[in-house]
Amino acid sequence: MNRRLKLIVWLGALSLALPATVCAQRFNARDIMRAQQQGRGNELYGSNPYEQTDEEEDGQQNPQDTTKEEKRIRKPLESYFFSDSIRALNNFQWNLRRGYNRVEIQPLDTTLTDWRIDYPFYREGVGDIAQGGLGQASLPLNYFRRPQDFDFEFASPYYAYIYTMENVPFYNAKRPLLRLTYIESGQKRFREENFNIMHAQNVSPTTGFNVDYKSRGTRGQYLWSRTKNHNLSVAVSHTGKRYAVHAGFFNNHIEKQENGGVVGAWAIADTTFEMPSGVPTKLADAKAQNTYRNNAFFVTQSYGIPLQRMTESDFSMAGLSAVYIGHSFEYNSWSKVYSDIRAPYTNERDHRNPDGSFEPAEYEYYKDWYIDPSRTRDSLYERVISNRFFVQAQPWDRNGVVGTIDAGIGIDLHTYSQFHLTGYLSGRYDKVSETSYFAYGAVGGKIKKYLDWDANLKFYPSGYRGGDLTIGGHLSLMGLLRGHPLILEGSFTMERRSPNYWQENLFSNHYVWSAPLGKENETRFEVKFEVPDYAFEAGAWFGFVDNKIYYDADSRIAQSDGNVSLTSVYARKDFRLGGLHLDHRALLQWSTSQEVVPVPLLSAFLSYYYEFWAVRNVLRLQIGLDGRYHTKYHAPGFNPALSAFYNQREIEVGSYPYVDLFVMAKWKRMRIFLKYQHLNKGLFGEGAYFSAANYPLNPGMFKIGISWGFYD
Repeated sequence: MNRRLKLIVWLGALSLALPATVCAQRFNARDIMRAQQQGRGNELYGSNPYEQTDEEEDGQQNPQDTTKEEKRIRKPLESYFFSDSIRALNNFQWNLRRGYNRVEIQPLDTTLTDWRIDYPFYREGVGDIAQGGLGQASLPLNYFRRPQDFDFEFASPYYAYIYTMENVPFYNAKRPLLRLTYIESGQKRFREENFNIMHAQNVSPTTGFNVDYKSRGTRGQYLWSRTKNHNLSVAVSHTGKRYAVHAGFFNNHIEKQENGGVVGAWAIADTTFEMPSGVPTKLADAKAQNTYRNNAFFVTQSYGIPLQRMTESDFSMAGLSAVYIGHSFEYNSWSKVYSDIRAPYTNERDHRNPDGSFEPAEYEYYKDWYIDPSRTRDSLYERVISNRFFVQAQPWDRNGVVGTIDAGIGIDLHTYSQFHLTGYLSGRYDKVSETSYFAYGAVGGKIKKYLDWDANLKFYPSGYRGGDLTIGGHLSLMGLLRGHPLILEGSFTMERRSPNYWQENLFSNHYVWSAPLGKENETRFEVKFEVPDYAFEAGAWFGFVDNKIYYDADSRIAQSDGNVSLTSVYARKDFRLGGLHLDHRALLQWSTSQEVVPVPLLSAFLSYYYEFWAVRNVLRLQIGLDGRYHTKYHAPGFNPALSAFYNQREIEVGSYPYVDLFVMAKWKRMRIFLKYQHLNKGLFGEGAYFSAANYPLNPGMFKIGISWGFYD
């Protein structure tokens, strides 16, 4: 056994043995509001007064048998992770913040508020550039919401689906919680299916486990577009007074047929096919396909040492001076296999002849075939083993002016594998190992409920990413106007980051490059103002990035030689007139270089619906319309071999409203889903219903489904 492997095994074993507390957080007004939204209307700002909590639906709990009280006394949930208002909830959910003694409270998905939005990439802001159906690739329209932390960048187009260490859910459930969801649409051979089963249970007030499995995908409305997206997480947590541990396993598996998009926009805008499966696509005959596999395990622990003597009146350590020591370990492996066979496609309307007739032309999707001129099988593999040791000081109490001071060190062991020409025929991989070392720290605090602040720093002094640096800060101010909270937030981030391995080294049948790239330098500012009780939010981002790395019009890796400035302005306002809801989200964006960072000038999401009790306290209904729109621009295309969005410059996409009609219902613990997607197909708009270049959105189809929760 070599030294590196011994080190890995030793650190992994240490992560299981070292006492530690993962994640605790300072509690501010936002956390409390988010927690209070869990059983009511899970709206972004404010709660829906017409939604019932689970307690209201279930009635009063059964009286306890006081004769057995002494035998049944259990230690309460005393963790400093959670405030009193959060502990009082029957069920609540949180995510882990790796390397820092923090958690982030999340609302439970049990209400009607966003139930109608079944595509996960449409739930934030104005949504994403979408490749088409459920389970397929997407990219946020808002540049400042695009994922930045995917080292295995080939998985980033599926960010809305896949589990990571920071989005695996943990639950505290006073009663066992089981939720089943199933939604389907379309004819059987083109069916889109969305299935989810989740079970969470506590074996004590401080210890619980949960299993969450999601299966989402489509059999393909268009030719050769079948997609399977399976995601599983299994998590265990113990959140005691001093010691806590969070551990989890997650698996992401994606199988996707790649059709390369339609042969031309005319196939959607100017021609009517009897079925969407008749629309000609570029890679259908090539049988192109991607398969992604991901397995990961993590464990994060910490242990709290009070610096003051604890008394019986100290319910938790949150109000005492204390020090926490901890360790976080993660093993994460990804693989991707892309295959195709050489098969040209024909564009029947390539150009017009002088007499006005169309002239066809034959093309090949890929220009180069470096390894095999007839077929492709590109296999890539990446593994990261990460260890972090951290210390957190709590000088006075957790909610003090200086609430916590964090410091940590880490080591990441990277392994990259791919075929090179010498090993392609023999089936041998070329492996590259890299090691990165880093140190990080943070400080934060608050003044009562009116001010919350923090600052952080992370630096790689040497190794694989030597010289990388991140500096950030955040400030939140809260005031009251006639009893209504007003929240003003500002944040700042400055980052110097190295290109990832695959941006500098790739050997495949269609694309080959091996050249060093410069570090990207990016600075971002964000300001946001919220009035939760009036469902109002306005925000602005400004950023500039130097040496931006991107995929150019030929899908080749490229790096800008100048500075690109980006500005985004976002606003949300929801109006209520009795049961009538008029919800508006709008985003304006400007980029100084559309060739490097293309963005539409205007993007919008509008939702108009009426919500009412059909049967008082039993059946509640929503009936309405959702609409999405963005102005024309050179939207990115998607390259299957690279699993990446690239900046094509041939066609403009946009100026098409995409409208859905929905009827949603909540009957006791069951939610019912009825939707006709793309209601306006063939009725209005220019007919070119594209979001990503050459990839049409789904045509009109009816969806039906249910979600049923069990709490005992």
